[in-house]
Formats: sequence, C-alpha cells, structure tokens
Amino acid sequence: MTQSHPRISKAVIPAAGLGTRFLPATKATPKEMLPVVDKPAIQYVVEEAVSAGLDDVLMITGRNKRPLEDHFDRNYELESALQKKGDAARLEKVQQSSDLATMHYVRQGDPKGLGHAVLCAAPHVGQEPFAVLLGDDLIDPRDPLLQRMIEVREQHGGSVVALMEVAPAQIHLYGCAAVESTTDGDVVKVTGLVEKPDPADAPSNYAIIGRYVLDPGIFDILRRTEPGRGGEIQLTDALQQLAQDEKAGGPVHGVVFKGRRYDTGDRGDYLRAIVRLACEREDLGPDFRSWLRRYVTEEMQQS
Repeated sequence: MTQSHPRISKAVIPAAGLGTRFLPATKATPKEMLPVVDKPAIQYVVEEAVSAGLDDVLMITGRNKRPLEDHFDRNYELESALQKKGDAARLEKVQQSSDLATMHYVRQGDPKGLGHAVLCAAPHVGQEPFAVLLGDDLIDPRDPLLQRMIEVREQHGGSVVALMEVAPAQIHLYGCAAVESTTDGDVVKVTGLVEKPDPADAPSNYAIIGRYVLDPGIFDILRRTEPGRGGEIQLTDALQQLAQDEKAGGPVHGVVFKGRRYDTGDRGDYLRAIVRLACEREDLGPDFRSWLRRYVTEEMQQS
C-alpha cells in the first residue's frame, strides 16, 4: 500500500550569489535579473514553482538584491502609464510577475554556501517538506520535472533530488550520486553523494541538477554540518547523511531527468539558452531562425 505524505506548498529559491562569472554586468544588477529573451531568469524559476502548485515562495537574497523584490512587486507608475497608452499587452506582462505567487524574502548575510542558504529558510518552512529551485537551471515547462519529484516524495517520503546523466569528463562540475535502480524507470534510490568528485573517483555519471524536494529533517543535519568543499556548508554533504541514515529524515531518491534544461550558469550556456528559447518562440522564432541560418551560413563560408 502506498503511504501518503504531506502535500508540498512552499518553494525556496536561493538567490544570494554574487554572479562573478558575469561581471561587469552583475556589478550593480543581480545575475538572476539578467534577461533570457525578454524575462529575467528568476521569473522562469518562479513560474516553474507555481506550475507545480507551489504558490508560497521564499527567496534567499543578499546585499544588492533589491531589484528581485521590485520585480515581483507592483509598479503602479508604470502600470498607470501603460494603461493611459492603452497598451494592454505590455500591461499584462508587467502585472504577471507581481501576481504569480505569495513572495517572501530573507537575507542570507554571510555567503556560507548552498547548505547555509537553505538553512536560512527554516523559520519560514517549519516542519513541512519543501522544494528548492536553483536559478541557474531553467527547466522547460513542457518537461514537468518538479511535478514528478513531488509525486515521488508523496509516494516514498524523504527527499528527492533531480539527476541528469552527463559525460564522465564533466562530472567534476557537479554533485554526483551513487544510485540503485527501482521498479520505476525514471526513479533511483540514492545511496551516497559527493560534491564535484574527480572523474576517476565518481560513483556514477549521474549529476545533481538544481532541483530538490527536501524533508524538513534536513535542517537539523545542516545545523550540524561542518564547512566542506570550498569552505562552504554543502547541501550535498547533508543529503549524504540523509541517504546513509533514513531515520534522520527518510530515504533519498532521485528522478532521472531527460528533458530540456537551459543552463544559464556561465556565459556560453547563457547565450545558448537565449538562442534556443528565442528559436522556439512563436512571436520571435520564424524571423530569428531565418536570420540565424543566414548568419551561420555566411560564417561557414568565410571560415
């Protein structure tokens, strides 16, 4: 008999990073506000949480992150100006971000790593299970990863991580999971985790990507977790303890994701994400794809 577990309603989005890989653009603008076509990256993430039924969103911010709060707040002057112009289409887009979810904010303070950022959510989350969404990974809405992870949590309890197969040479860029198969083809049981291992030492080529559904038991473990790789409190280290001791907060499962993911974590992948999303837009795609074909053809002829 399938055991029933509490329904998840809260999402946590860590957004306190400095965005140093995008300097100087992020000197005064949060990296989460960099546009992906015509929406800031962070809006895609909030929309994903809302689509999965999570309408209570806590954003973990830091200094110079006030534009994040402004983006999801009302802008009465702008709305009034658009109303007077009769620009209903743009007015709807402006209001969309402020009507998405119930937004909350807390500052991380010291940049002590992802584990510490998640721990900052403890007073808001309490003893409820919750989701964590990292802003560098944009998941295509046609591939509902988070919904599937919530289903697995409701079935098995504990915590659930999103996994993706990567080339062995790339595993050192990610947290990595040791896994056992289950009766569900897209679900594995996680028996161990390691943060950014040497390829020769990696237990698999299953990389952790930026989606988690976590049991509140993770908070007690994070409070006891010592700084790890990079001198930071690693969420991976805490999940490793959960995987080894199910009494602390249930098992850890992984959902193997094979859908469309847009990595905006570095400059090259950020540009590729924009191109891919622009090509698929009904309003931009036809003209943009036509220009892109001409551009690539001209470049090939000149090389």
